[in-house]
Amino acid sequence: MASSYQGVYLEDLCFQAQQAAEKATKEILIALRVQFPYTHDLAELLPLIVQNGQATPEQILEAAKLSDYAVEARYPGLGEPVTHEEYLEAISIAEAVINWAGKIIG
Repeated sequence: MASSYQGVYLEDLCFQAQQAAEKATKEILIALRVQFPYTHDLAELLPLIVQNGQATPEQILEAAKLSDYAVEARYPGLGEPVTHEEYLEAISIAEAVINWAGKIIG
C-alpha cells in the first residue's frame, strides 16, 4: 500500500523528484555534447557525466537511487511504502542535482 501525506502519495512526489533529477542530468549531458541512451535510469546516465570529465560530487551520484521511484510509482505495491524521511531525502537529492546542473549549464 502506498503511503499518503496530506492526501498526496509520497511515491508520486518521489517519482516527480526522480523526473526532475533525470531531466537536469540529461541537460548536463546535452551541454557536454554527450549522446546518451533512451533511459530513465540515473545509474546509467550519471556515469556518462563523470566519464566525460565533469567533476561530480558524491551527493549527485547518490541520485542514482532515485531511479527506484520511477519504477515504484508506475507499479505500486512492488516495494515498501515510502517513508516521510525517504521523501525528504529524495527532494534534497533532486534539488542538489538541479542546482548543480544550473551551475554547469549557466
